[in-house]
Amino acid sequence: MCIFSLIQDLYNNLNCQKQVVGKSFLGKPIYCFTIKKSEYPVLIFTYSIHAREYITSYLAIEQIKSFYKKGKMGTVHFIPMVNPDGVEIALTKNPLYKANARGVDLNVNFDANWGTGKQNVFVKGEQNYVGTHPFSEPESLALRDFTLKINPDMTVSYHSKGEEIYWEFFQDKKRLKRDCVFAKVISDCTGYPMVRIKDSAGGYKDWCVQKLKIPAVTIEVGSDLLSHPLDQRHLPEILAKNQRVVFALTEKFNELLYEKSACASKNSLKKGRSANRRDNS
Repeated sequence: MCIFSLIQDLYNNLNCQKQVVGKSFLGKPIYCFTIKKSEYPVLIFTYSIHAREYITSYLAIEQIKSFYKKGKMGTVHFIPMVNPDGVEIALTKNPLYKANARGVDLNVNFDANWGTGKQNVFVKGEQNYVGTHPFSEPESLALRDFTLKINPDMTVSYHSKGEEIYWEFFQDKKRLKRDCVFAKVISDCTGYPMVRIKDSAGGYKDWCVQKLKIPAVTIEVGSDLLSHPLDQRHLPEILAKNQRVVFALTEKFNELLYEKSACASKNSLKKGRSANRRDNS
């Protein structure tokens, strides 16, 4: 069964909150699965924003089913295929295609130092074209509007390939330290190294970090020794390395919230004791 049919079948049969967050340039639905185990934290996971990286949509299906069955905390919004038009082109016409149906690379079409990336181009093509302006494409616009509506605590973007984790985009030191904590959680789960890059711009992760000021990471799955596009033969290994990511992140958020609450309670108790000593003196 092809990836489109698998996502459609899951959408029709999984008993969770579901919605279409937008339409592609050619009118295909951009599906979202929302699995709610608790109010906090709220995360968005995205996949297949680059057409040839549709292996991540297969990963999405497995992560959705796993979190649906075994998740214990958090609300997670899974968008298993941001770029359905591009994926169809990659599957039927050009296996190395990255862009959407209009030749725009969606992951350089966000308003985060737009057009300044080292590999950005300004002519339509199969990759790296930034578009006429930020959010010029219905797919990136839909993802922006949904993210602003949800106001997540963190976003995670799955790409292929390289087995690396990116989490920086010119944060100040305080936010960089905070965001590094969550990147390390992912690194511990997957075994992928945390890598610093400075030459990219205009990505969804970049926009979330810069404009929303929340933790946001890009996870590159699949060995760099493999050739694009990765196929289902590589899914078991990718899944094995990434099966704990959603669980570990929701657990980390709750752990930090508990520590913060405990610290606040301790400080409140100290203030109360100090006030009692003053009253009794």
